Formats: sequence, structure tokens, C-alpha cells
Amino acid sequence: MRMTPAQDLTADPARAAEADLLARAGSGDDAAAAALLDRLGPRLMAFVVRMTAGDRALAEDIVQEAFLRLWKRAGDWDAGGAAQMSTWLGRVAANLAIDAKRRAARTQGMPETWDPADGTPSVEARMIRDERLSALDAALAALPDRQRQAVVLRHIEGYSNPDIAAMMGVGVEAVESLTARGKRRLAELMRDTKGGRDDG
Repeated sequence: MRMTPAQDLTADPARAAEADLLARAGSGDDAAAAALLDRLGPRLMAFVVRMTAGDRALAEDIVQEAFLRLWKRAGDWDAGGAAQMSTWLGRVAANLAIDAKRRAARTQGMPETWDPADGTPSVEARMIRDERLSALDAALAALPDRQRQAVVLRHIEGYSNPDIAAMMGVGVEAVESLTARGKRRLAELMRDTKGGRDDG
């Protein structure tokens, strides 16, 4: 039986608040849409940037498309359903990122957008950091799509295995297997990148 946001409030106020914002956004409330974007957008963006090997422009397009699809569901979103809004968005965005990679079907160079605008590290520290991030992104990009998705969600974005399972449409055991295999392969790729030297 479908629960309304009011009914769900006692079970999970955060989910009810998000459902309320979505309902208002779907009715044309720009402030509610902005509030929901502020609430869910940054973490989703960080995840999608990793899924697209650091292609921020593509990641922005994917996040925008994911939210557009969410707005279309505003009228029938089930606040008491199995999927949390962040989980649903993550799954949609991951699928969009995988589709984009398949369409591109080409090797992409690493972007030059890793330096934060307000960062204050020394030039040397920034060079070391950028080198490590580029190596990590190159290694992540070399993983099979499902392994990369599981590794990024678990070890970079910090989602729980049940949340990842919901995003990927698989069981928790499959997530654990994908993550373990992805981590092993990632470690091998990073060692290869460093010429056999493991700096941790």
C-alpha cells in the first residue's frame, strides 16, 4: 500500500521531507526543486564525476538528466517505497554514465579540472596529488563498468552494500563480489601505473 509523505514521516522524517520537496517541485515550486538539488546533488555529482573518469561536463549533463527523470516521477513518487531518492538517482545516473561511455567508445584523456579553485597547497603538493588522482582515474576507467560502479560507490562515495545493491539492481553478495574483484584489479592497475612500486 502506498504511503503518503505524512504517513511516512513517523518512520523516516528525512525521506518524508524529500518526498514533500519532490511533490512541491513537481507542482512548479522552484524553491523546493532547488532545495532538493542542494540536498541530493553534491553527492550524486561526486559519484558521477568518478563514473565518467573526471569528465565534469558530461557528469553535469548526467546529473541534470537524472533529476529531470526524478521530476517526471514527482506525481507518483512512493515515499514509503523500497528505494530511497538518493539510491534511485544513483542507479539512474550510473546507467546513464555507462551508456555514455559505450556511446563514446573511445579512450578519453584525463581532464585538467582536479585543482580546486580555492586550494592552497604548494605547487609540488598539487602536482603529486594531481598525479595520484590521474592514476586513480585512469585505473578506475580501465575497470569493467560494473566493478567500477561498485568500487566507486563503496570505497569513494561511502554507500552501504544494501544501498549499492539497490542502485545496481543486484543482491548484496553480488555487490561484495564486484567490489572485491574491482579492488583487486584496481590495485594491479595502480601498481602497473607506478612501475611496480606501491606507494599505498
